[in-house]
Amino acid sequence: MQTNPHLKDEEIVDYWSKAGTPVGKAKLNFRVKSKRAAWALVLGFSLGLKRVIDIVASACALLALSPVYAITALLIKIEDRGPIFFNQERIGYRGASFQMWKFRSMVVNADQIKDELLEQNEHGGNTVTFKMKRDPRITRVGRFIRKYSVDELPQFWNVFCGDMSIVGPRPCVPREVVMYTVEDRARLLAKPGLTCFWQVAGRADIDFAGQVRLDVEYIRSESVWLDLKLLFLTIPAVLLGKGAY
Repeated sequence: MQTNPHLKDEEIVDYWSKAGTPVGKAKLNFRVKSKRAAWALVLGFSLGLKRVIDIVASACALLALSPVYAITALLIKIEDRGPIFFNQERIGYRGASFQMWKFRSMVVNADQIKDELLEQNEHGGNTVTFKMKRDPRITRVGRFIRKYSVDELPQFWNVFCGDMSIVGPRPCVPREVVMYTVEDRARLLAKPGLTCFWQVAGRADIDFAGQVRLDVEYIRSESVWLDLKLLFLTIPAVLLGKGAY
C-alpha cells in the first residue's frame, strides 16, 4: 500500500500507526479491495469491448472480402489442383492450442522439405523462428498473396470464433513454444492477433528477439486506442509488402 509521497515523516508514522488499530485495518482492507475491484471492472470492460469489436470487425471483413476469397481460392486451385486452405496448430492465449487457417501459399509437401532448408534460415540456424527470402516451397500465387498478406485473410474466421483478436502477438507453433525462455513466454499473456507491433515495423525482417520485445511492449500498453493505431499502421505496411516473404 503506497502512501502519499508528499506527506511529512510524522504524518507517515501516524498513517501507519492508525492502520494498526482494528478500525485502521478495516479501512485499509476496504481501500485495497476497492482498488482491486475497480481495476477488475476496468479490465473486464476493456476486454469485453475488444471482443465486441473483434466480432463486428471480423464479420464485416468476412462479408466484404468474400470476392477476394473467391478469386484467391480459384487461383490456388488452378495453379496446382491442391488444397485451397492450410490449417496448422498454433498456441494462443495462456498456452491454449487452436487450428489457425490460411490460404495455402506453399507446395503441398512444404513441411517435409523444410528440414532440408534449415541452414538457409534468415533468422539463423538455431533460432526459434524460420524465414527465407526466396523459399523454394512458395508457389507463384503464394508469393503474391504472401507479399500483400492475402494468405492471412482466412484468420478473420479465427477472430470471429474467439481464438484470435484483430490486434495481438502473432500466434506461434508448438515447436517454437518449446524453445521459449521464461521471458519469451510473456507473449502468451495476450490473445494472438492478425497484426501487431512487429508486423507494421518490418515483419520477417525483425529477428525473434525483436519480435518478443515488441510483443511484450504491446501487452504492457494494450488499449483500444493502441489497437486502432496499429490497425491504421497496418494498411501501408501491407500495401508496401516490406518484410513479407
